Amino acid sequence: MSTHLIHAPLDMRAFNRWAGERGLVHRGVYDVDYALHIMLSAMFGKGTLQPFRLFWSERRRRGALYAYTDSDRDALAEIAVTAAPPDCLHVVNPGKLLSKPMPTRFAQGRRLGFDLRVRPIRRIRTNLRDTQQETAYLRGREVDAYRLEIVHRFPEGWTKAGQLAAQQGINRESVYTAWLAERFGDAAGIEECRLAAFSRTRAVRGSGRGPEGPDATLHGALTVHDPESFARKLRAGVGRHRAYGYGMLLLRPPNRRVSDQ
Repeated sequence: MSTHLIHAPLDMRAFNRWAGERGLVHRGVYDVDYALHIMLSAMFGKGTLQPFRLFWSERRRRGALYAYTDSDRDALAEIAVTAAPPDCLHVVNPGKLLSKPMPTRFAQGRRLGFDLRVRPIRRIRTNLRDTQQETAYLRGREVDAYRLEIVHRFPEGWTKAGQLAAQQGINRESVYTAWLAERFGDAAGIEECRLAAFSRTRAVRGSGRGPEGPDATLHGALTVHDPESFARKLRAGVGRHRAYGYGMLLLRPPNRRVSDQ
């Protein structure tokens, strides 16, 4: 089965109004990606457009949705016209969907650029104490991969840890790059990776507030090692919370190597 890259323009004013009418603003917390997950599930079926990525600026009315799916634009439009709730069609016009088939196989050794929004977290296996916040992380909790790295490496405390980490070249970018390399596994190797954007966001899940955590955008270049595994990774997405706007591996033309110039 082939993978398709979908583009859909969004009317963000209509979308925000739709989210409000659906009760998706919880005590002043509005998770745009969670609301989009709900709407896409209602229009096309749960998990059909997943992973996805929303590009949107609050200063602009229009947004752009990208997603990977097993269906092309014609099949998606037919589903939406047949089954989507009418209020959703004011947000996403099925007639304006665009799609292209992605390669079914990437050549081994192929070099590609990437743009990736992720939630770089780890689920801890045992209770762990954070000496800076004087609190404990309970087993099973999702913790920022960078924070967890510092806690493990420098259990004596964060004041000294900040200095030592800087001396050893440990920062968010290096930790998140290592985290990403683990998730690529044998599928691809990372040539370069930079932290293009970072914030901490509060998620909404179900009828209440969800976890607060890191929201990172990584830009870089990779080399395909295992073509079949890489194709599966592209379709499935990277990391956790892939149903909520994270983990979509957008491919870009790679930067030229210094040796190629």
